[in-house]
Amino acid sequence: MIKKGTSIIVVLVCIIFFCAGTVNAAINTISQGNTVFIGEEGLDITAAMGPDTRIGWWSPAADITKTSPGKTIDLSGRITGFIVTPSEFSGYTGNWYRINNEGKMNGTAFLVADPQLEIQAEDTTVDVNPQLNWIPTGDDIQFRIDNNLAQIFFQRGSPPLITIYVQSPEGAEYSALYNAGGIPTSIVDIPVTSAQNFTGPIWNMGNPALYAPGTYIYWAESNVNHMNDNYNIEGKTISRKSTLLNQGGNPLISTTTPIPAPNTQTPIQVTTQTKTQPTTLSTPQMTVITIVQTPFPAQSPTTSATVIPSPSHTQSPGFGATLAISAILFGLVVFLKKE
Repeated sequence: MIKKGTSIIVVLVCIIFFCAGTVNAAINTISQGNTVFIGEEGLDITAAMGPDTRIGWWSPAADITKTSPGKTIDLSGRITGFIVTPSEFSGYTGNWYRINNEGKMNGTAFLVADPQLEIQAEDTTVDVNPQLNWIPTGDDIQFRIDNNLAQIFFQRGSPPLITIYVQSPEGAEYSALYNAGGIPTSIVDIPVTSAQNFTGPIWNMGNPALYAPGTYIYWAESNVNHMNDNYNIEGKTISRKSTLLNQGGNPLISTTTPIPAPNTQTPIQVTTQTKTQPTTLSTPQMTVITIVQTPFPAQSPTTSATVIPSPSHTQSPGFGATLAISAILFGLVVFLKKE
């Protein structure tokens, strides 16, 4: 006899397996006009091909009603296990049409696209430019996944799964990240439902026991229908690897010692010019001193300033002789008065 609780568990397990089988069937089942991506394998294109087994591709400028296809592929035996091989479809993206037994175009089969995948870490605590590749320790981090794989969700009814890889400074990889509250979030097989998919704030490096300071590396991969196994090209099925510095202070801000501005005041050079006037008996000899101020040439900031000494005060030539003559004349005047 099965207990009530056990029966509920059995029912739930059956539902889970049923849903999983439905998802797997849907994500590789291609209807007419759907988009398939280079690298996908195991696709069932029965609905897309109808009664035909050949497909043809025309260049965008060609008139498909009047010209032959630029490339044709026979898919006989591959209708239920179709692989979008890079060797056959690289360089031939766009619409592929069904070719009937008469060699004429018989409507669209599917559209071939190059997968695109990029990822960017963002700071949701403060508005920090994510291109700096630095987020302050303790801020909440989310990931933005840019892709063109969301068409799978809209056309096939099941979202493609993308895994985010995060590598610590020591080389360890995480399968889940912890937020500020210590709650883990898996970063494996994230369902993508839009061309710009956000994870929300799932990572906080404020706990040094979990996340040591240093540079972390992160990237994203999509292996839906083994596309990454068959077409492992950066920017297509695997994103470019980016770095994220976990550091308390902004690495772009450095401490510098201010250098005082050089003295721009122009020094003055003082020179003297002397001019001696002729001497007569009634007029003693006189010397005229003229002070001339001229600026020095500009000095570089590294050249020390030169101290200009003040001009010395000396007697002009002939000054002593003038005093002697005056004394003799004064003595003669006194002598004559006595006489």
